[in-house]
Amino acid sequence: MKYSELYKNALLQDIIPFWEKNSIDTYNGGFFTCLDRYGKVYDKDKFLWLQGRQSWMFSMLYNKVEKNKNWLAIAQHGVDFLRNHGMDKNGNFYFSTTKEGKPLVQPYNIFSDCFAAMAFSQYATATGDKEIKELAKQTYFNILRRKDNPKDVYEKNTGVRQLKSFSLPMILSNLVLELEDVLEPKEVERTIDYSVNEVMNVFLDQNSGLIYENVLPDGSHHDSFEGRLINPGHGIEAMWFMIDIGARRKDTALIKSATQTILNILDYSWDTEHGGIFYFMDAQGHPPQQLEWNQKLWWVHLESLVALAKAYEHTKDERVYLGYKKVHDYAWANFSDPKNGEWYGYLNREGKVLLDLKGGKWKGCFHVPRAMYQCWKSFEKIEANGLAI
Repeated sequence: MKYSELYKNALLQDIIPFWEKNSIDTYNGGFFTCLDRYGKVYDKDKFLWLQGRQSWMFSMLYNKVEKNKNWLAIAQHGVDFLRNHGMDKNGNFYFSTTKEGKPLVQPYNIFSDCFAAMAFSQYATATGDKEIKELAKQTYFNILRRKDNPKDVYEKNTGVRQLKSFSLPMILSNLVLELEDVLEPKEVERTIDYSVNEVMNVFLDQNSGLIYENVLPDGSHHDSFEGRLINPGHGIEAMWFMIDIGARRKDTALIKSATQTILNILDYSWDTEHGGIFYFMDAQGHPPQQLEWNQKLWWVHLESLVALAKAYEHTKDERVYLGYKKVHDYAWANFSDPKNGEWYGYLNREGKVLLDLKGGKWKGCFHVPRAMYQCWKSFEKIEANGLAI
């Protein structure tokens, strides 16, 4: 079977049906994301960033795969929940609510907002709903307003050590492309310029070729747990965002640099003893503070598959294909659950299933189906050029 067929079939015959069947809260609205290995709901709290991600997913499928009315209805199910229950009086999105939509955890970061904005934008594209389109725009500018102090009153650090995080420019580089239909062209280009500069010139260390998760305001590194932190999944995921921007702008230098960074991070973070990509690493080889550092996570490997597929599509570099094949073989052998559907999220270092859930507080209907879609589309182009089987 061709790779394009593998990913297309997995998306449309396995992953999406799993969430269609098991996650819809038909009574309260929105989605249940805490699903066990069989798809049974084991906790009914709702996490707003996952509500946004699933709403975006079904809107995107409607827009780009098939005008499936059921997909659009599912997207509306989530969009309505976000609009009716997701925000505080200032338009900031809570982290979580009860199943009915009563707020549980305050809006202590802006990632719920980012995925709500993505959902609103895709849904507005699907429906032409002007109110939702305006809400997408308002949410985006609220994110920018908070970008220099994203946790606001919920910030726990004292300010003595000023480190800035990679997460924001990384997510903005993808978010702004998702909102291209609702933003002015100048705003899109401005945010792209900001994100590319931050990602490739500030957080990408020119000596090691690795992405640091936190840097000092001047871009230098601090010798501390946070300052030495390498998050391989984040770094690699950001590089496929850079490749998309490079393709959009016909910037071959950006594509080349992003491709090399993918290879650098993959080489640095690959577990040569047991296979798979480590979750967290220390840039100087010290013990990481995260006790789960050596676990193997679904999203890290899926984002690596997307990044490698896109890099191969655009560069035809045989090193990239070899890296892709290594990650592909590991991921499909260890995370996929052909018997019960979907993918496991958490493996131990040896590759054994650590938690047999299919969804929870952090895993929802996003990384798996998005990767299936992205790899499907990349390999269609790759195979059309006779480069892979």
